[in-house]
Amino acid sequence: MKRKLTAAAAAAIFLLSLAGCGNTAGSRALSGGAIGAGGGAILGGATGMGAGTGALIGAGVGAGTGAVTAH
Repeated sequence: MKRKLTAAAAAAIFLLSLAGCGNTAGSRALSGGAIGAGGGAILGGATGMGAGTGALIGAGVGAGTGAVTAH
């Protein structure tokens, strides 16, 4: 279980780091939300929280991160 959680967390962190990609704040928020939803679904499924809940949380965090990052 610990190995599965570690792999999922590493994948989510990697995906979230891509949230800063884009030319405008809107495009970064959109791509960050999509990437965060994917990472959140992975973490949610691995932790037992549920993939849907994880995707919602990840989308919010990813969109927020993407919107506030500079090009």
